[in-house]
Amino acid sequence: MESKPASEAIRAAHRKLSEALPFSDRADFVDADRGFIAALDPGVVGASDGRAVWDSDSYAFLSGEAPPSVNPSLWRQSTLVAKQGLYEVVEGVYQVRGLDLSNVTFVEGDTGVIVIDPLISTETAAAALALYRTHRGDRQVIAVIYTHSHVDHFGGVFGVASQEAVNAGHIEVIAPVGFVEHAVSENVYAGTAMARRAGYMYGAALDRGPLGQVGAGLGQTTSTGEVGLIVPTLDISETGQTHTVDGVEIEFQMAPGTEAPAEMHFYFPRYRALCMAENATHTLHNLLTLRGALVRDPHVWATYLTEAIETFGARTDVAFASHHWPTWGSDRIADYLATQRDLYAYLHDQTLRYINQGYTGSEIAEIIELPPALERAWSTRGYYGSVSHNVKAIYQRYMGWFDASPGRLWPHPPTELAIRYVEAMGGLDQVVKLAQTAFESGDFRWAATLLDHAVFADPDHIAARALYADTLEQLGYGSENGTWRNFFLSGATELRGGNFGTPAVTAAPAILAQLTAEQIFDSLAISVNGPKAWDLDLTLNVTFTDLNANYRVILRNGVLMSTPRPADATASVKLSLTKSRMLALLSGDMDSAGIDIDGDATVLQNLLGVLDKGDPSFNIVTP
Repeated sequence: MESKPASEAIRAAHRKLSEALPFSDRADFVDADRGFIAALDPGVVGASDGRAVWDSDSYAFLSGEAPPSVNPSLWRQSTLVAKQGLYEVVEGVYQVRGLDLSNVTFVEGDTGVIVIDPLISTETAAAALALYRTHRGDRQVIAVIYTHSHVDHFGGVFGVASQEAVNAGHIEVIAPVGFVEHAVSENVYAGTAMARRAGYMYGAALDRGPLGQVGAGLGQTTSTGEVGLIVPTLDISETGQTHTVDGVEIEFQMAPGTEAPAEMHFYFPRYRALCMAENATHTLHNLLTLRGALVRDPHVWATYLTEAIETFGARTDVAFASHHWPTWGSDRIADYLATQRDLYAYLHDQTLRYINQGYTGSEIAEIIELPPALERAWSTRGYYGSVSHNVKAIYQRYMGWFDASPGRLWPHPPTELAIRYVEAMGGLDQVVKLAQTAFESGDFRWAATLLDHAVFADPDHIAARALYADTLEQLGYGSENGTWRNFFLSGATELRGGNFGTPAVTAAPAILAQLTAEQIFDSLAISVNGPKAWDLDLTLNVTFTDLNANYRVILRNGVLMSTPRPADATASVKLSLTKSRMLALLSGDMDSAGIDIDGDATVLQNLLGVLDKGDPSFNIVTP
C-alpha cells in the first residue's frame, strides 16, 4: 500500500518547530564541508556477489527545504550527515565520512597510516581506504585503533588489514581493555533480538525518500557487507598511557561504561587533535538504544567529558569523533564538550531529583525540560537518543521496570490485556471508531495506544491494521529523532505488507570465531529450552583440542553449567574437537567429521535436542 501524505496536525507542528529553532545558524554546514577533498563517485559500494552493501547516492533527495513528511530538524541533520567523501581534518589527519553509519579516520605517520574505526563492513572500509590512497598516496596501514566495542567501529577491519599482516607484526591493533569480551557478547547473547529490532531502528526495510527512511541521526544507516574482527595486539588499560606508532605519539584516556562498556578517547600531540570516540557527537546520544542494550551511565559519561576538557582542552586545535564532523578552535571545542557534558549530567541529575519526589519514568519524560542553552544547541538535539527514552533509561538504571504502583505490579501480558481493554471499550469496531476520532484530531499518540490494543486483540482486523499503519506513519513524519521515525515507519510497513524479518545480522562468523570457550557455553546455556530439559540429567566432558582445554558440562533442571576441569571419569560421554568444529556443530552441522566421541553418543543428541535457535522474524507490531 502507498504511503499517505502528512496531516495538517504534523504540518502545523513542523511550522512551530521551524520558528523555534535557529535554522539561520549555518556553522555546522561550514564545519561539515571544511576540508572536503573528493567524494566517492558513484557513491555505491558493492560486494563480490554484485549486491550493493552501501548506497550514499540514494540520499541525493536530501536538499532544499524539508518536505511536510519530515521533521525539519531531522531533515537538517540528515542533510549534514549524508555528506560523503574524503575530508582533511588537519594536515596529516583525514576522515572518510558518509560511507557507513560511522566515520573512518586516517592519521599519517612517518611512513604509513594509522586507521581509526574501520566502519562496519569489509567492503565500505576498503572503499574508504582506496579513496584516501587516491588522494594521499599508497601509504601502508601501520596500525588499526578501535575506539570502542560496537560493530560500526571494528567490523570492516578486513578492508584495511589482514590477519596475516597482524600475525607477522606488520600491523598493530589497539583497543581499550575488555574490547573483545564486549564486542563478542553484545552481538551473540541477545544478538538475534537486537538484530531484529535494529531492522526497525535503522529503517533497513524502508524505501529511502521523504516518505520513508531519511537517516538515523547518528549516521544514515548501516552497511550490509562482510563483518570481521581481528583481536587487538595491544590493550590500553590506563588513562595517561602513551604509545608511539610510526613516530606518532598517542595519549589515551579511558572512558569505560559510557557509550560502550569498553571505550577510550585519545590525543595526538603532533596534530593537536583529540579523538572523542562516540562520547561527543552532534546529537543527544542513546543511554539505552531502541534495539536493546545495557543501560549506559550518564553520570560517568559526563565525568569523562569533564576529564577530557581538563586533560586535553587547552592543547587541542581540533576535536573529531567516530560520527559526524569535527569542531575546530580550542574555545569552540571547550564549549562544545562542556555542552555535551552538561546535557548528560542534567538528564541524570534531574531525573534522580524527580525520582526522589515520587515521579515515575514515563512521568519524568513528559515534564522534564532542558535549559534554554541546551534546548537551542543543535548538538544536543535528540536525533539518535531522545530526552524521552533516555530519561526512562535512567529511571530503569536506578529503579528497574516497576514504578511502585501496585496496580502495575502484575498486569496481564499485551495480548490478554488488549482483549480486556477492547471488550471494556465496547468491541473492536468501537475502538477503531475512537481511534479514528483521535487520528482526525491529531492525537496520534492516543490513537496508537488504542490501535495497539485493537491489533493485539485481533491482528486480522483490517480496519484496525490500516488505521494503525496510518497513525504510526504520522508519528514517524513528526519525529525529530531518526530512530523513532524509523521505528514508526517500520511498524507501518509491517502492518501493511507483513513481517520483513531481520535485514542485517551482525553475529558474523568472524565475530563468532572470537567467542571464548566460556562464552560458547554461555551461549549454549541461554539456548536451552528449560521445560524440554527438565527431566534430563546429563554430564559431558568437552576437550577443545586446539585450546588444550577441558570442560565438564552438566545439564540438570533445565540449567546448563560448565566448569574448566580435568576429564571426569563419571561423564557419560567425552567429546574432543576444535573450537571451530564446536561452533559448526552448534550451527547445525551434524556431520561427525572432526568430532571424537567416546561413550554414549545419545547424550550429545539429547543435549542438542533441547537447544532453541532464536527467531529472527519474531513479531513486533503484532502479537
